[in-house]
Amino acid sequence: MEQTFDIFLWVMTLLAAVVFVALYFVKAGYGVFFDKKWGLSVDNKLGWVLMESPVFVVMSILWWYSARRWDVVPLCFFAVFQLHYFQRSFIFPMLIKGHSRMPLNIMLSGVLFNVLNALMQGGWIFYIAPQGRYTEQWLTSAPFIIGILVFFAGMFINIQSDAIIRNLRKPGDKGHYLPKGGVFTYVNSANYFGELLQWIGFAVMTWSWAGAVFAWWTFANLAPRAAALYTKYKEMFPEEMSKEKRKRILPFIY
Repeated sequence: MEQTFDIFLWVMTLLAAVVFVALYFVKAGYGVFFDKKWGLSVDNKLGWVLMESPVFVVMSILWWYSARRWDVVPLCFFAVFQLHYFQRSFIFPMLIKGHSRMPLNIMLSGVLFNVLNALMQGGWIFYIAPQGRYTEQWLTSAPFIIGILVFFAGMFINIQSDAIIRNLRKPGDKGHYLPKGGVFTYVNSANYFGELLQWIGFAVMTWSWAGAVFAWWTFANLAPRAAALYTKYKEMFPEEMSKEKRKRILPFIY
């Protein structure tokens, strides 16, 4: 089983590299880049619930059927992971304003990745990790302490940045505005930076290849989109963008 899991992780690592390159040439058609050429679409709120909730469900199943489900450290990993996906699956979509659409094929691609990611993270934590790796002493280790602090810092930035974006428009307003405040002072896609920080923190917290692959996938998916948004905002707000000297997704770096 361990050898099969390693092959699975290698395949996911290489697929992320392909996605990373491809997304610099093809803009995923949701949000501000929504385009009818992507075909059938669903309501954006419904799309987010259907896309994100499978990872919450699959992770719960993997946890429930594991002999380790009440072990303290795996339970902590599980709680942190599920906290994010509960917010992303059931709270975030209900806060979305407006009546935008999400292409069905993008939603289905998200479902596929989320199921595979649940198998990566849940598979490692509850089935593949060597017995005795995550004893209670892990809770006082440097990886756990640093990782969980980074994770919650990222979660705060992500939720705060989403709130800033959500409140850019007043009711009935259909204009476009440059997000400001919080980490938007330093990067154009502060919400993406927050999410990336979360999964870097999770990778450190678990100190696992599975966690690192997820962090790599997060960057591979979000960095090209942040670059596309950066270009779009420079076209829409040239003066403000030239004054603020923001980066795309990584403060002071990119």
